[in-house]
Amino acid sequence: MPEFQRALSGICSRTIQHPDSQVNRLCITPDKRFLAAAGHNNVKLFDIKSTNPNPVMTFEGHTSNITGVAFHCEGKWMVTSSEDGTVKVWDTRTGSLQRNYFHRVAVNDVVIHPNQGELISGDRAGMVRVWDLGENVCTHQLIPEDDTAVLSVSVASDGSLLCAGNKKGNVYIWRMIQTEESTKIVPICTFQAHKDYLTRVLLSPDVKHLATCSADHTAKVWNLDPDYAPAQIAIKDWNEKQALKASTEDQTETPAEVAQAQQGELMNQARDLLRIFDTPIRDRELLRISDNPPLTETPQQTFTTQPDGPPMDPANNTLFLETTLANHQRWVWDCAFSADSAYLVTVSSDHYARLWELSSGNIIRQYSGHHRGAVCVALNDYSEPR
Repeated sequence: MPEFQRALSGICSRTIQHPDSQVNRLCITPDKRFLAAAGHNNVKLFDIKSTNPNPVMTFEGHTSNITGVAFHCEGKWMVTSSEDGTVKVWDTRTGSLQRNYFHRVAVNDVVIHPNQGELISGDRAGMVRVWDLGENVCTHQLIPEDDTAVLSVSVASDGSLLCAGNKKGNVYIWRMIQTEESTKIVPICTFQAHKDYLTRVLLSPDVKHLATCSADHTAKVWNLDPDYAPAQIAIKDWNEKQALKASTEDQTETPAEVAQAQQGELMNQARDLLRIFDTPIRDRELLRISDNPPLTETPQQTFTTQPDGPPMDPANNTLFLETTLANHQRWVWDCAFSADSAYLVTVSSDHYARLWELSSGNIIRQYSGHHRGAVCVALNDYSEPR
């Protein structure tokens, strides 16, 4: 049952009944005119400013739970992902199906690249796929962790970063480099954000923060800004301590000890591997489910921290943690940043939605009224359509 809450006042201005099924995902069109509510096997489009309780359009075609929904920047089309193993593109003016891409397994999330020409989806088998809408092909397949479901994906508003989170609580970040001919995807860092099931990853509009939600009852906000002062101070202190430690240690290691240390380092680096498929899939068999492997995989690449990536906390081997939002009593399922990246809305199985001020970590508003767990949220507070 979707509810319209005024972000600052906390007043519920409207409630929409959704008797067909639970609501899995919500998305507001860039012009703020419509709300898409994704349920078991359809998406209903509601007029936000109208009092009409009925949807103005229903998109039918999926055969299982819809897990992701996103709109083209001008609202001309919409993309959905589903546990039926498909990613579908819909014309929002006619409701007709325009594209139908198949994964081999349930698809857990989908987002639109800011260039409006690529889709990025993550599935239960642990694969992240990039789809080129112009060529109608899959151009990249990434496997950050074998047989570990990718539950959420997010792409930066400027197209610079791609982020994926899996069920083990691990987060993977890639640099996306756009050229005239193609998009190059380079792994830059990975870390464990939560020790429990991860439900959502979300990059902030200013690309300086990464939010993660989890079954551990928390949401966390991580730093991506290279100029983040606490990170610079911590790294400087760490380097000074390491230099002091090295200067006081006995440097008379034998060749055998040096070789053993180098071997151990290589083994540590080999633990985090990424397999990248760069050859475009032009075989139309991919658009139907086929038993044939879609691509020949390239040699495995080591997923190592890159110097042009976000600053890493050397003490914890993670991004620098800005704040932990820990007042929910059950699973935190979803979140949404404000347009200025200063606030975050979270929703939880404890029936509450909360608005947090990230600079202080304080709850600004708490939204109640749900009789069941709140599992999805959408926020559009941009001053202009986008």
